[in-house]
Amino acid sequence: MFAVFRSLHMKLTLILLLLITSLMAVVGAFLTTSVSNFYIDSFYQQMNNVFGTGNADFVSDLRQEAAQPDGAAQISELLEARAGSLGVDYLTRNYFILDGVTGDYISGSADESQLPREQSANLLTARNAVVQKDSTVVGDMSDISADFMDVAIPIMGGDNAYIIYVLDNKDTVNGLNSQLFTIIMQALIIGLLISALLSFLLSKTMVGPIEKLTARAEKVASGNFDGELPVESTDEIGILTGTFNEMSSMLQATLAAVENERNKLDTLFLHMTDGVVAFDHEGKLIHCNPAATTMLQRTVEPSCTYDDLFGEVYPFGQMLELQRPNYAEGEMLVGERTLELYLAPFSDQASGGVLVVLHDVTEQHRNEERRKEFVANVSHELRTPLTNVRSYAETLRDSGGDIPRETEDNFLDIIINETDRMTHIVQDLLTLSRLDSGNTELVLSRFPFAEAIETVARANALEAKRHGHELTCGPLEDLPLIVGDRSRLEQVMTNILGNAIKYTPDGGHIRISAGSTDSEVWMEVCDDGIGIPEKDQDRIFDRFYRVDKARSRESGGTGLGLSIAKEIVDRHEGALELVDRNGPGLSVRMELNIEGPSHDERK
Repeated sequence: MFAVFRSLHMKLTLILLLLITSLMAVVGAFLTTSVSNFYIDSFYQQMNNVFGTGNADFVSDLRQEAAQPDGAAQISELLEARAGSLGVDYLTRNYFILDGVTGDYISGSADESQLPREQSANLLTARNAVVQKDSTVVGDMSDISADFMDVAIPIMGGDNAYIIYVLDNKDTVNGLNSQLFTIIMQALIIGLLISALLSFLLSKTMVGPIEKLTARAEKVASGNFDGELPVESTDEIGILTGTFNEMSSMLQATLAAVENERNKLDTLFLHMTDGVVAFDHEGKLIHCNPAATTMLQRTVEPSCTYDDLFGEVYPFGQMLELQRPNYAEGEMLVGERTLELYLAPFSDQASGGVLVVLHDVTEQHRNEERRKEFVANVSHELRTPLTNVRSYAETLRDSGGDIPRETEDNFLDIIINETDRMTHIVQDLLTLSRLDSGNTELVLSRFPFAEAIETVARANALEAKRHGHELTCGPLEDLPLIVGDRSRLEQVMTNILGNAIKYTPDGGHIRISAGSTDSEVWMEVCDDGIGIPEKDQDRIFDRFYRVDKARSRESGGTGLGLSIAKEIVDRHEGALELVDRNGPGLSVRMELNIEGPSHDERK
């Protein structure tokens, strides 16, 4: 039942009805009081007109008649003559002549039964004036709360004293008020009916747009932004409707922007190479991207906590106490991988959390180790020939010409060879430096791949024959023209073939084969030499790396040939790799795109 009164329709209707009722009640009370006051004021005004100072002659006549033996009868005649002026109607208003001392009834326009049971205050005032023989005192005090109106005038003449007592029982004003009350109640009922109808229609007019606005707000709250509410007026409701439409549009745009940003972040987290793991203020998992899962080498369940994953790196409580932009760093080992961690709170509030960024630095550490090894190798490779040069030069200097000519020539040959070796090392280092920095541009052209292979084979045939090797070259007739830097690629081929000749025992077999597909060409050099142990194959292209360092130096190698070859092939967007084979020896394969590199090297 009370739900009805929660309706805005009912509230507005009740408010209007209560307003009308209150207004009619106030008006009724005002009218009733006004009528009563007007009637009382009229009564006493009439009495004053008859008995007041303005009509002293009439009062004087009354006093003269009072001195007569039948004074009461004479006074009655005079009052009867003034009945109209007094408003005496013999029903509701009458006059009485009373004994001035006792207040007893003598005569009047009505019998004694019409008098009040108890003498009024005005009558007592007049009797007291008679006792005091003061004819100026009149009992004419009004009392709106009394059931009647009265006035008592003392009349003294000779030895006689009378009181003229005019009494009005208010039946007239009461009847008038009753009629007025009936009229007011009728007007109230009619007004309430009209007000109920009008208030319902008015509330419908006011509440209808609000109900539409409420229904639209519920749709917006559920995520439905289709359509706009029509603005049907220019009042406050119309302004509210227009404002709501604008708010809905802005909210839709804002939500779309937020959704777009969320999709961007999801895409970023999904595809970024660094791992990202987020936790709430209780240490519970919020987000973990695939990169983090891969780096941690474990399944990250939604139930995982900060302490489960990173509690040993940095305590969670201390992380929450950090103030932005402060952060913590750490490292952790996962299997053979080294992970670098950056931990930071993503809010200064207690309701924030912790964000952990994981970066795999395994390759960086390996590269750092290789750099140190490279520096050490360079130092060693340069220090050894320099030591030899210094030793033989000092021997020649200190000999004083006592060394035989033949020995002296041998010493000078050694110095020259070591100097040449250092020169080759420096030249190879400069070549690698240029390739690494990109300062060496490829001179691209279209040339026969088979012709380049034949050129390299002929150039190394004499060296192979000197070692007693059998050098064979497979059929090359069907090889296409390719795009590349011919001189650089011939350098790669020469390096591969030269290594095969150097590291194959005398009398070995070396075979060059080649082929092509729709988009690629390949060349492979196979030998039956000492080969490379499996543990060293991953590092064969590292700079200064040698499987047999003593043998490499004896052969005059710098340890940089394969590194240079690998860089040149990479610049051509090709591949240079070792090929597994059954039996002894080694196979090195080079693959190239027929149309050359796809980058701007063509310019």
